[in-house]
Amino acid sequence: MQPSTYPLIDPDQALALVLHEVAVLGTEELPLAACPNRVLAQDLIAEQDLPAFSSSAVDGYALRAADSGGRLPLAGEAAAGRPFQGSLPEAAAARILTGGVLPEGADTVVMLEEVRAGADWVEVPAGLRPGSNYHRPGADLTTGTRVLRRGEVLGPAELGLAAALNRPSLTVHRHPRIALMSTGDELVQVGGRLEPGQIIDSNRWALLAALREAGAEVSLLPAAPDDPAQLRRLVLGALSEHEVLVTSGGVSVGSHDLVKPLLESLGKVHIGRVKLKPGKPFTFATLSQGRLAFGLPGFPVSSLVTFEVFVRPALRRMQGFRELQRPRLPVRLDFDAKPAVGRTEYHRVSLRRKGDELIAQTTGSQSSSRLLSLVGAHALVRIPPGDEPVRRGSQVEALILSLPAD
Repeated sequence: MQPSTYPLIDPDQALALVLHEVAVLGTEELPLAACPNRVLAQDLIAEQDLPAFSSSAVDGYALRAADSGGRLPLAGEAAAGRPFQGSLPEAAAARILTGGVLPEGADTVVMLEEVRAGADWVEVPAGLRPGSNYHRPGADLTTGTRVLRRGEVLGPAELGLAAALNRPSLTVHRHPRIALMSTGDELVQVGGRLEPGQIIDSNRWALLAALREAGAEVSLLPAAPDDPAQLRRLVLGALSEHEVLVTSGGVSVGSHDLVKPLLESLGKVHIGRVKLKPGKPFTFATLSQGRLAFGLPGFPVSSLVTFEVFVRPALRRMQGFRELQRPRLPVRLDFDAKPAVGRTEYHRVSLRRKGDELIAQTTGSQSSSRLLSLVGAHALVRIPPGDEPVRRGSQVEALILSLPAD
């Protein structure tokens, strides 16, 4: 095993290097059903008023305010989707339901609870004012209004507004196409028989879930053996159809760690090591035609932590998101944390609320192979490098994966 020739890079500097090389992907027009959580690529301009017509805000009776204060004959009804036919006669009223078009000639609506009514008449109180209990055209927004800005994430309210404006499709940024590949002769797929020295390829499924949660379209490649020719063939085939290659394993300095040399031959390796625990061997390269490659460590926790810190923000930038990273919040330690010498550590913790504070408790052994340390973890607590323990009660920064319910 030869010492690595790659410099150790600070995690923040490494993330900046990654994001500097990442471009926002192109656009596609999709039906509304395919748009949830996508990023809008063009401003949405209203091409009509909302509402488009005067509509009742209540169930009641439409009339002229000047005719209030007496018994009026009923001239008909206006229901949602079934307008009153013609103009409302003078000294008359029309039943109107919520959402019904205000009849021509009417200028106010009196609520059902405020009248006495018979089959063909209604008694209305005196003193009604014009403009009551109905929505005017353009009350919500007017034609030409920019209602959604490019870069906004399309959630329920945004999609409902687009539908209300009769927009059946929207222009959004594409999802990145990712090729995911594990490496190593020792790997066996789930359901297979383990021989001595072999392990299940858990990274394949953990990273697949992480990539999909981040919005990627993922292709699962066969696990690559520790053979340079086969690895090269698989990688070149993947790069012909995908914008990003994500590998796990094969990025350390052993004789069977083949990913870094291959990426060097295909492009430029910008990052070969980071001052991070877990995840020191994290690798990032740019390849031809703007392709990106992320080489994640083989240890399961290391691969997921480096994904969260480096890969997820890059994928979000590709999709046009403005907020690239998960929230970072101060938390207070409920344990003593031993720093790593010369490296920032992301310690897996659960959180609980105590007043206005978040209290962090370790998830136990922080071994890079122990996936259980991430199960139920709410956050990754950032422990700066140092020689002295960070004592219980200290306030530190945490990358929030989820927040506790209580």
